[in-house]
Parts: sequence; structure tokens; C-alpha cells
Amino acid sequence: MSDNRTTGRRIFLIRFSVLLGIVTGILVAIPVVGALLAPLFRKQLPIWRTVGKADSFEIGKTVLVRFQDAAPLPWAGKIAETASWLRRDSEISFTAFSVNCTHMGCPVRWIEDAELFLCPCHGGVYNKDGSYAAGPPPHNLPKYPVRLRNGNVEIEARAIPITNL
Repeated sequence: MSDNRTTGRRIFLIRFSVLLGIVTGILVAIPVVGALLAPLFRKQLPIWRTVGKADSFEIGKTVLVRFQDAAPLPWAGKIAETASWLRRDSEISFTAFSVNCTHMGCPVRWIEDAELFLCPCHGGVYNKDGSYAAGPPPHNLPKYPVRLRNGNVEIEARAIPITNL
């Protein structure tokens, strides 16, 4: 009789331990899975950054403008700032190009006399409209959305992917 009680108690404790482990695993997994899947369902609102008064930009000129990144971390400091090459096309039209080459992400420079964007790292060349001209870049320069609001030029701050990495 003692053997049956010991065996029954042992089986009960084994089953209880396994069940407790399964419940604990599920309770731990729920927030982990939630944290991994939440960004897929969260709607990202656009973040617009003012880069200057529209009147301060000359038609046909391309200038470097700096603005704060879309999601800067509190400790980011100077690296929370990003930039774009901004061209005023007409009285109401602007184009903002990424400063990063699509080959390896190096910063491109605007050469005004040649009307070209040049990547000094690997010789990438882009036309003044951001289209690929020469070198290793696989794609055109990415563009940021731009809008005029209350006399200010605003750029939508968002991640611009480097397409070859």
C-alpha cells in the first residue's frame, strides 16, 4: 500500500511540475511574442521636420539641410541629427535627396558646377535629379517627401534604407 501511495504521489508531482513548467513558459512567451509582433501592427505616423523658410531657398539651388532624426534616442547627442540635399525646383516645389549613397551608405557631395552628386568612397555618381549616372551604386538616390506648410519647408523624417546592404 505504501508503494502505491509513493508511486501515485511521485506521478502527481511529476505531472504537476510539467504542467507548472508549461504554464510558466506560456506566461513568459506571451509578452516576448507581443513585443516582437507589435511593430508590425503599430501605425507609424509621419514626422515632419522644418528645415527653413521657403523664401530662404533659391530656385534651382541645391543645399544641405540638417534636421533631427525621426526617432532619436535620448542619449544620441549629435548623431540624432541627419541631413538631406534640398533643391528648390519652383516657387512651390522642392526635392529632398538622401545624403547616403545606395552602394555602401557613404555620404554623397553635391558638386554645383558639374550638377552631380558624387560619392567619394567608391566613385558613385548621380545626376542632379538623383538618378544613377556611374559607378557601383545599384539604385537612384532615395528621396524624402517634402511639403510647404505656413511658409516653411518640411521634410518627412524617416529611415531611408541603404539598398545594397
